[in-house]
Amino acid sequence: MNTTTNAPNPWPTELRLRKDHQTLTVAFDNGEKFDLQAEYLRVKSPSAEVQGHSAEQRKTVPGKRDVAILEVQAVGNYAVRLVFDDMHSTGIYSWDYLRDLGRNHDRHWQDYLDALAAKGLTRDPPITRSTRLQPKN
Repeated sequence: MNTTTNAPNPWPTELRLRKDHQTLTVAFDNGEKFDLQAEYLRVKSPSAEVQGHSAEQRKTVPGKRDVAILEVQAVGNYAVRLVFDDMHSTGIYSWDYLRDLGRNHDRHWQDYLDALAAKGLTRDPPITRSTRLQPKN
């Protein structure tokens, strides 16, 4: 006799964007709770723009250290769409994907840092004309 039960996936009980717009807290009914940084969520966006349509198309997104989340939009009852201040808004983050990002944060983050280093990229945003230091007179 098979006594294995198919327990339903944990369901979110809290989804909170902190006032600084830098951290999204996700809690589940199984007691798991994760504080996910905006930068991490942006560079791990599940969008086709970032993930591509195959592993070979996956992009390493540099320069997002200071990115913020502007908005959290419900997508049915299975996911959220995050709108970032760089206007990226095409990723749909399912509850399972958010839980995976929380559970496997250290591995995902190290993979990202390794990919940046291998490509000579940085987490820092590019310096633009408006952010350059002006010479003192």
